[in-house]
Amino acid sequence: MLVTNKAPDFTATAVLGDNTIVDNFNLYENFGEKGTVVFFYPLDFTFVCPSEIIAFDKRLDEFSKRGINVIGVSVDSQFSHFAWKNTPVNHGGIGQVRFPLVADLSKQISKDFDVLFGASVALRGSFLIDKDGTVRHAVINDLPLGRNIDEMIRMVDAMLFTNEFGEVCPAGWAKGDDGMKASTEGVADYLATHSDNL
Repeated sequence: MLVTNKAPDFTATAVLGDNTIVDNFNLYENFGEKGTVVFFYPLDFTFVCPSEIIAFDKRLDEFSKRGINVIGVSVDSQFSHFAWKNTPVNHGGIGQVRFPLVADLSKQISKDFDVLFGASVALRGSFLIDKDGTVRHAVINDLPLGRNIDEMIRMVDAMLFTNEFGEVCPAGWAKGDDGMKASTEGVADYLATHSDNL
């Protein structure tokens, strides 16, 4: 289990948002000001994966304005990533997505994040990493189940709220909602005034 622990560091080849290919892309050197989302997907040139990658890209500004970088990882090569980026969306490509795509050819990164499936591809793992490297949220979907990018944004907001105010976030919490004091009295007070919304 990675939540509450430091994210496994890695240095690997990646295709950057501007299509530059670099051999020494390091996770910790590419954190946003307030953290990073690392997400794994099974393979380039597949069916569910482009919908997720494009959805991440469409919301990239929402992550960026919160100080969060986004990094995608699969077991494909940098050449496959590059080709997929340069294939039009209407022909099965992902277009010019603006975040890095890491090539995990050795599958070691997928192993370290415990998402490698059948020694062949990565499951749909998503990890929210705080600015100090602590994994604060993780979810892993089976191969047929696409993820919800808006839920990851909600979890980013919850992490940032908790970091700033030291309060905890109840069920269904969304940006702008009240938090709870992490005490018996704080929980009781919150439930007394908000139980209809749970």
